[in-house]
Amino acid sequence: MSLQLLVVVLAVGVFDRMIGEPPTRFHPVVWFGRTVTMVDRPWSHPKAVGALAAVGLPLAAAGVVGSVIVGFETVHPTAGVVVAVFVLFSSTSQRQLVETAREVIALSETDLSRGREELLALAGRDASELSAGLLRSAAVESAAENLSDGLVGPLAAFGLVGVVVSATGGPTLSAAAAAAAWVKAVNTMDSMVGYHSNPIGWGPARLDDAVMWLPARLTAVVISIAAASPDPISSGRRWVQIPSSPNAGWPMATVAAAVQIKLEKPGCYTLNPVASLPSRREADRAVTLVNRAGWLAVGLTGVVVSV
Repeated sequence: MSLQLLVVVLAVGVFDRMIGEPPTRFHPVVWFGRTVTMVDRPWSHPKAVGALAAVGLPLAAAGVVGSVIVGFETVHPTAGVVVAVFVLFSSTSQRQLVETAREVIALSETDLSRGREELLALAGRDASELSAGLLRSAAVESAAENLSDGLVGPLAAFGLVGVVVSATGGPTLSAAAAAAAWVKAVNTMDSMVGYHSNPIGWGPARLDDAVMWLPARLTAVVISIAAASPDPISSGRRWVQIPSSPNAGWPMATVAAAVQIKLEKPGCYTLNPVASLPSRREADRAVTLVNRAGWLAVGLTGVVVSV
């Protein structure tokens, strides 16, 4: 078994499955988020500051990760593997995503008010007026989009960069883990500051659009494969440009087509408008499909790093 494959198996197949997320005080993404908050304040030239931060902070995070792994590898190869496992574990998320989405869906029928509150763990939107159907739609949308941001993106970076660096004889493990950390850092910055009302958010949002272009489309592909049909990605392409994001529409529209449900964010977009908002059963099916697609992405990454 290659070291890259071992890291994928341990980080996503074992630790994510068993633990879900590292404790907050030990979570590198939380540490990075605190750094971002130091930048998120008024500036005389906010666009320039945001652009510099969008480039510099993720690169710094990746540089720290790569350097730490190289340093630990000089002590003992196993130590480098342990750090790489922790980095990839911290950079990806599947179990917590799926569990939270399922909890919101269940609460949509039993405690709508609490379900609206729980949605905040998935989506940063005002849920105070959402009906049960719109709440379930939001949970499915977030599960699909976050599959791209929180799993496929970092995994794709880890796998592809590792393979390229390995072919050149470079430090494979440190480069692969640094790439995964970089993607996670870019996405974290976008989720924290990359909204229209924030003047420094332009740079982080544009960089995230570019970085997530490929992972969003790969996510649509694995969702369609998980649905055992080419139709979802083919049908879903009719709606992928409706959301303002150039990427979020791909996984969401593919899920909407696969389960034949309408996904709607009031005032923003409606995907598959001829269908109905998801029932609890349909929403659960959609999240199960997202979960299956996530495991398929993990398996495909394993294949790539084993080549």
